[in-house]
Amino acid sequence: MAGRIITDNRTLFADFHSLQAGDIVVGRIRLRPGEESLLLDLVSRGIQLIPSATSQLCSRSKALQARLLGCYMGPGTGVAYDLHDMLRLVGEYDEATPVICKLDRANAGTGILHFSSIEDVYTQTVLGSLRFPFVVQPFYSDCRDVRVVVLGEKVEAYERHNPNNFRHNLHFGGVSSPWPLSEMQTAICRRIMARADFPYAHIDLLVPPTGEVWLTEINLRGGLKGAVLTQQDYLQQVEKVHKQLVAELTGRI
Repeated sequence: MAGRIITDNRTLFADFHSLQAGDIVVGRIRLRPGEESLLLDLVSRGIQLIPSATSQLCSRSKALQARLLGCYMGPGTGVAYDLHDMLRLVGEYDEATPVICKLDRANAGTGILHFSSIEDVYTQTVLGSLRFPFVVQPFYSDCRDVRVVVLGEKVEAYERHNPNNFRHNLHFGGVSSPWPLSEMQTAICRRIMARADFPYAHIDLLVPPTGEVWLTEINLRGGLKGAVLTQQDYLQQVEKVHKQLVAELTGRI
């Protein structure tokens, strides 16, 4: 027998302790930092989440993205949780390699930091200027930056480019142009989504001159600046995906 279907956060938290296995919570759950473990409690009680708990957690944490999806990211990508991790990374990097750090919860390009070497990163962590955890990776130059929006069968891709800044994010002066997403790139996006259980996603890719495809970030939602897709289109497509997933779940219960 199908349970309750909850579609708003107010009802979710008002009835949190009375929820039972088979109940379905639809929509992203608003959580303050430190409340993420509530998702574990819901899942362990048999409550179905749409989107999944894994996708919601990944959307909140770049460090978790790198842990789960690191095999799709550029070579040398790692996560630093403490100084022991930093010492390990110092040993793995060439000291002359420029480095990018991604702060765990920063969005819209505000947490992307550039350093001249891994030793500079280590110095800043020892001095307390960088807060753990964060993602570390080499600075990949001459790469194309591609945003892919996947909403069910609807897929849109566009390139972001900023000639004056390595941050191609459109909030930092970048411009966009349509990107002809190849079958291979589409397949990689689908595999990334399947691994982290994303029913829809905003996916940022780097395409180096060699033609490889590397994931930089994935989120359940993101800015649509530069996209043909409108905000209304986006919300309608998300609602469509939600309804399809609810129908699948209720049909199995």
